[in-house]
Amino acid sequence: MSVMLTKFESKSNRVKGLAFHPTQPLLAAALHNGSVQLWNYRMGVLVDRFEEHEGPVRGVAIHPSRALLVTGGDDYKIKVWDLKPQSRRCLFTLHGHLDYVRTVQFHHEMPWILSASDDQTIRIWNSTSRHCVAILTGHSHYVMSAQFHPKDDLIVSTSMDQTVRVWDISGLRKNTPNNGPNNFETFDTFSTVKYVLEGHDRGVNWASFHPTLPLIVSAADDRTIKIWRMSETRAWEVDSCRGHFNSVSSAIFHPKHELIVSCAEDKTVRVWDLAKRTAIQTFRRENDRFWILAAHPNLNLFAAGHDGGLIVFKLERERPAFTVHGDMLYYIRDKYVRSYDFNSGSDIGLLSVRKFGSPYVPPRTVSYNPAERAVVVTISSDNGLFELSSLPTQSSGEVKDSSADGKRGSAHSAIFVARNRFAVLNKTSQLIEVRDLSNSVVKTIKPPAQTNEIFYGGTACLILSSTTTVVLYDIQQQKTIAELNSPPVKYVVWNADGSLVALMSKHTITIANKNFSQNSLIHETIRIKSGAWDDTGVFIYSTLNHIKYCLPQGDHGVICTLDNPVYLTRVKGKTAHCLDRSARPRTITFDPTEYRFKLALLCNNYDEMLHIIRTSTLLGQSIIAYLQQKGFPEIALHFVQDKNTRFDLAIECGNLDVALETARAIDRPECWERLAQQALKQGNHKIVEKAYQQTKNFERLSFLYLATGSTEKLSKMQKIADARGDPMSRFHNALYAGDVLGRITVLRDVGLHPLAYLTAKTNGLEEEAAEILEAAGLTEADVDDVPAFGECTLQIPSVVTPTSNLNWPSISMGESFFDRALANGHLDGDGDIPHINGNGLDSGAGASTALDEWAKDEEPDVEEDGWELDAEAEHDEEKDVDEEFEDAIEEEDLGAGAAPGVSENELWVRNSPFAAEHVAAGSFDTAMQLLNRQLGVVNFALLKPSFLSIYRSSHVYVSPIASLPPLQLHIRRNPEETSPGRVLPVAARTLSAIRAELSEGYRFVSGNKLSEAQATFRSVLLALLLMVVSSDNEAKEWRDTVTAAREYLLGVSIELERRRIAQDEPDNVRRSLELAAYFTHCQLQPQHMQIALRSAIGVFAKANNHATAAKLARRLLDLNPDPKIVAQARQRIAAGDRNPRNTVEVSYDEFTEFEICAATYTPIYKGSPSVRCPYTDAAFLPEFKGKLDPLIELTEIGATASGLPAPR
Repeated sequence: MSVMLTKFESKSNRVKGLAFHPTQPLLAAALHNGSVQLWNYRMGVLVDRFEEHEGPVRGVAIHPSRALLVTGGDDYKIKVWDLKPQSRRCLFTLHGHLDYVRTVQFHHEMPWILSASDDQTIRIWNSTSRHCVAILTGHSHYVMSAQFHPKDDLIVSTSMDQTVRVWDISGLRKNTPNNGPNNFETFDTFSTVKYVLEGHDRGVNWASFHPTLPLIVSAADDRTIKIWRMSETRAWEVDSCRGHFNSVSSAIFHPKHELIVSCAEDKTVRVWDLAKRTAIQTFRRENDRFWILAAHPNLNLFAAGHDGGLIVFKLERERPAFTVHGDMLYYIRDKYVRSYDFNSGSDIGLLSVRKFGSPYVPPRTVSYNPAERAVVVTISSDNGLFELSSLPTQSSGEVKDSSADGKRGSAHSAIFVARNRFAVLNKTSQLIEVRDLSNSVVKTIKPPAQTNEIFYGGTACLILSSTTTVVLYDIQQQKTIAELNSPPVKYVVWNADGSLVALMSKHTITIANKNFSQNSLIHETIRIKSGAWDDTGVFIYSTLNHIKYCLPQGDHGVICTLDNPVYLTRVKGKTAHCLDRSARPRTITFDPTEYRFKLALLCNNYDEMLHIIRTSTLLGQSIIAYLQQKGFPEIALHFVQDKNTRFDLAIECGNLDVALETARAIDRPECWERLAQQALKQGNHKIVEKAYQQTKNFERLSFLYLATGSTEKLSKMQKIADARGDPMSRFHNALYAGDVLGRITVLRDVGLHPLAYLTAKTNGLEEEAAEILEAAGLTEADVDDVPAFGECTLQIPSVVTPTSNLNWPSISMGESFFDRALANGHLDGDGDIPHINGNGLDSGAGASTALDEWAKDEEPDVEEDGWELDAEAEHDEEKDVDEEFEDAIEEEDLGAGAAPGVSENELWVRNSPFAAEHVAAGSFDTAMQLLNRQLGVVNFALLKPSFLSIYRSSHVYVSPIASLPPLQLHIRRNPEETSPGRVLPVAARTLSAIRAELSEGYRFVSGNKLSEAQATFRSVLLALLLMVVSSDNEAKEWRDTVTAAREYLLGVSIELERRRIAQDEPDNVRRSLELAAYFTHCQLQPQHMQIALRSAIGVFAKANNHATAAKLARRLLDLNPDPKIVAQARQRIAAGDRNPRNTVEVSYDEFTEFEICAATYTPIYKGSPSVRCPYTDAAFLPEFKGKLDPLIELTEIGATASGLPAPR
């Protein structure tokens, strides 16, 4: 039988009791430390903890129909808890037992709680009255367990007195006493001992009833499991199951199969054939004894508690084997190959495979050959088997068995690859055999990588799945076509035309094209179960509790929620065909509007988008946020009715009409200020004027009227300033309007007579000057020492072209396609629009043509309020401060503004897959995402200086006028390029410059400046992260540079560690010798390898390890060193020949190929497991998976990464 499938595992104190919730994915665990945990085993999270018991908790149960939990512990107490999420608490406590409570259980119908205790009694409690209603006495030792019969009025109990007792409690149901508490006189009249089962040689730990048959299974300290049969009058032992090596803690019947599952203190869980009484599977832990087993009442799930926590597991896969061809589904249920017609719904049994493999293991996969009407079925029992059988052409009354003419063999996977060929994978020998329909081997292939699974990969191709990669392999040419980094792939689904493929792993989906040249990755935190392509090219997949969608470029979302997992077989329109866990076909109807809208947006299919907008209620913050994120705020505007969100979107997309309307509705100062800023950017000074009027920003209004030449409105602003009594505003308005007398009046009113006098004198107003002197009580003689100023030349510029009624010229935005289509109240050809999205991202040609046409041919008189469902057609005049201010407002038609075009930074981000160019564009977020996805970088703190340096190097700032902000100029790599789709930023650092820095590191190594060399090599690797390669040769040179820098950084780090040990731990000679030897195995240049070898020779010779020193000297001679060094090497060889031994034993085997762990500086010999840095490819021991790479301190060890993108 196959290995048990562990679905969830937790680590905690010893688990003594377990109970599944019947409908929710919850599991209660009673712990030896006094706590009760409530786990969501599907999500793998601890939901709650109950901690009121004093001492270990041994018994736990969940009510079959109510939200109640009961626990019993060593504090002699039984507690009943409320399981409702909002009120999880202890409801009441039952007192009465005089010793440890071992087990507790709810009755399936009556309000009873059953408890067993070390006080040698079994008690039945009424959970409604909270009183003890029966005490069952008769055991002469600790009662270890007690359980209700699932249907009859029986109880089975076990005890350390070596007996199993069956009690009849039918009298209790009829005569439940209403006596008060502690009235025990009548208890014994309601229950009788029906059977006493004797046969165990030691104490019995557990017994349970069969769910349907009159059988009992018991587990005891005598290491046996006994099966007992009951009749109306007697009970007897049927047989024993022997095989455990220690006390058996628990044993239960499988709810659906003729199996027994047991666990014991010998650290095993065993599965037994009920008919043969033989063990068919053993699941073993290294250090943990098992104490308790629980079976889910409805699902194929079991839980086992042990010393270190608990596990939830299955005994078999529940995924039915199926394959789809055309409108037919071929699947296996109850070991029968069946066909299901999607159109008619007919479900026919075609072939029996009941004699294929183990009777308890369902077939794993099925592959269908339509040309020969044959199937090849695989099963995981007996280390993997396959069977090739032909299906009958007509369904007759009797279904034939595959053993009649089936051809079998040993294989882990088997699939058809051609009309008369199928391929099988032998996982043990790592061979792929191509066989014909007579089961003869035609061709044998050695896969290029360790292969765990094979899938159909297109014509004459296979997809090979290994632990870290997926390989597209050509069978005929026997060569690798493409390779992707991916977790182990479990299922592969091709779309209808074979252009796209979904590679599904446990938690990831990779969407790739047929040659793997383009791909996108989706990650899920919960297990992925199945998937199918719909008819528009969207991949629909199911997880444990959702059906979701995935667009070709990687966007994904939820379609609907599932109560139980399903396995999708086909998706068409609004219907998802699937198989449930009992392998029965069913259909699920869902709403595909959201993902079809997103696909239409992705493919520029505007007709489809408009159809969806008009015919569906596609609302919600998620779709609005999606449109904003993808750069379509003008489309999002059509979905929103919330005023604040509409205003934000209108400002973002530059729609001043909608922004003005919503600002009026909101009427908050901050909204008017934002509207004024956006309108100023577009040159629509009329809206700016309205916004300033609403916020009563008189100073900015006055300056706006000056800039637009509105002299009449400036004079009105003067009157408003006079009415407000604001001298500064009066002075500014008089200055803007060229009113010298007004300025003099303001200066006099505020007591600034000297300034008023000078203003009058310099403007030739002698009478006003004399009047000012007189008012100040002065004469001309008193001011004769004032210097004489020339006549004032300040003149208000004359208005050449009045612009007060004209908005400033700007590029016309044109009318939104959606505004035009919806302004007329209907769509052309509104009705059932065929879905023309297609599978690729370039399939919107028809829509693009329509887009070009409406962009060229604008209609000037189209209504602009077609989408404003709650807006008024006309706006009332604004209410203002006073009549003068009211006169200054004139309602006039507003011209259309323009939004800024696509920025250069955004073009760089769109055009490049390289992180360095995203950094140059200032898009640090996307750059970090690319570095994480491509090279596994997780620590970005070290990259901050490089990010800032690259960004600054890609831009120049010019200040043409001191009073204006500087202009930002973007430096292009290709300044002659004119196409927006090809412009790219300048390369901040070239590969040649980085290699020059690498050479500097080489010089530091030669000069024995190892700390400086270490810093330099780290700097080189950091700089190479942010490189852009433009050719395959440059990409190869980049990889070679990364490898060289890694090897030198590793070698220098090893040598620095050796020197530290020599200084700080002089007695640790062995480690010092090992590090010296490992240093010589780094890939260094010959001159540096000579240095490493000479250093190691000296260290080994000093420690009297002459044999190893001689071997190192021979390696030194192979490098053709100087004659002086040759002579020294020969002396060491001679010394080694004279004394061929080593004083200090070291962990160093130069004859076995090895790599050096970059964290521990220890060897990883060939064939040993290891994990790698996704960037430098440095090797690490498996325990470092998921940790930060200590060598460069940037990447996550063992992370999945796609690598540097293809050169552009």
